[in-house]
Amino acid sequence: NVRSLTGFSRREAMMKGIQETRNSFSGVAMYEANTKWAESVAREVPLERRENDIRSEFGRDYTRILHSLGYRRLKHKTQVFPSPENDHICTRIEHVNHVESASFTIAQHLALNTELTKAIATGHDLGHAPFGHLGEGVLSKLTQKELGESFWHERNGLHFVDDVELLKDTDGRYRNLCLTYAVRDGIIAHCGEVELLGLKPRDEYIDLHGYLERNQHNPFTWEGCVVKMADKIAYLGRDIEDAILLGVIGVHETDNLVREINASLGLDLRQVNTTTLMHKFITDLCLNSSVSKGLVLSGSAQEVMGRILEFNYAAIYGNERLNHYKGYAENVIFDIFAVLSGFYDGENTKSMLENGDARYSGLLGPFIEWIAPLWDLEDEDPACKTIYNVSNSERDYKKAIIDYIAGMTDSYAKSLHTKICFFS
Repeated sequence: NVRSLTGFSRREAMMKGIQETRNSFSGVAMYEANTKWAESVAREVPLERRENDIRSEFGRDYTRILHSLGYRRLKHKTQVFPSPENDHICTRIEHVNHVESASFTIAQHLALNTELTKAIATGHDLGHAPFGHLGEGVLSKLTQKELGESFWHERNGLHFVDDVELLKDTDGRYRNLCLTYAVRDGIIAHCGEVELLGLKPRDEYIDLHGYLERNQHNPFTWEGCVVKMADKIAYLGRDIEDAILLGVIGVHETDNLVREINASLGLDLRQVNTTTLMHKFITDLCLNSSVSKGLVLSGSAQEVMGRILEFNYAAIYGNERLNHYKGYAENVIFDIFAVLSGFYDGENTKSMLENGDARYSGLLGPFIEWIAPLWDLEDEDPACKTIYNVSNSERDYKKAIIDYIAGMTDSYAKSLHTKICFFS
């Protein structure tokens, strides 16, 4: 009886807390009354406004991301495990959907702008390389060697939405995505270590191209902070489920993890799957956050998240089978780069590609098709950027190849590598 009464008291307290925190961030939500509104909806290049367009600025960003080729490719990009034969293993696009779902629930409860969280969440991983974080590490190694800089998917995401991804306008001209500042900021600021003691947005409006390292700045908006928290919440349980499906870990290992957490923290956690953990962390975040404290988890929730992260790194992300796959990813990426970079010849580069070695026609044709709109973009529309001056800059040409590889799906990169190896 005491146990049931205690349980009832806890539930009653939780329901009271849910009611008290509902709409508690309405005064700082990113709407027109917010003092940061004008900066948040600003675009580096204005977009044409269709007559009778009923969408908000952030709604327009969401649909521009959704319509981009980069978004479509997420369905064939690795999240953690490369397993194209298993339809139930999480891909990058499923992870994006989980983040969008979690951030929507949090933002809706706190009365933040759900259109803004939706746009940021949907675009937050557009900069990811093929082969997941393993591919990101390989591309960082390659970029450091060839360009003298590091590659990290958050900054690459900003680069892609600003410079690389194109949509045709109503006149059929290519245009950059031209997203608002708040969405671009949310993309580059979405990852890195989360401040579990209270995540708050920064006050300063900064040049986003001035980012020098991951997690250098907090997001500019509360909505960006929500997506940053949701990103971590979304993958913990899903990665465990995939590891079990693929036999990387066994159910007994997660059962032991649950017992250890409950014994040391006095909790009644029953599972460490997606549904259980997302519910726990989302509810806990909403109950414990406030404008004065920031977005924060309770002490016990922080401890649980830390224990699960520690388990995941030891049992999943550091698994030797993934290390073997990293070697394969490195071969694919380095070989594609090596072949394409060999066709640089200053002003003759375009001709070299178009009349290149027949053995590599299966690789050169798609690369020419990809780079052509970006090569001559400024001639077509001065409002858009020409980001590759490959006729006069070998560095630009190498940067173009790296961008091309970074945008690939796993399956596409592997198919191009097959064409190189087997003259197909």
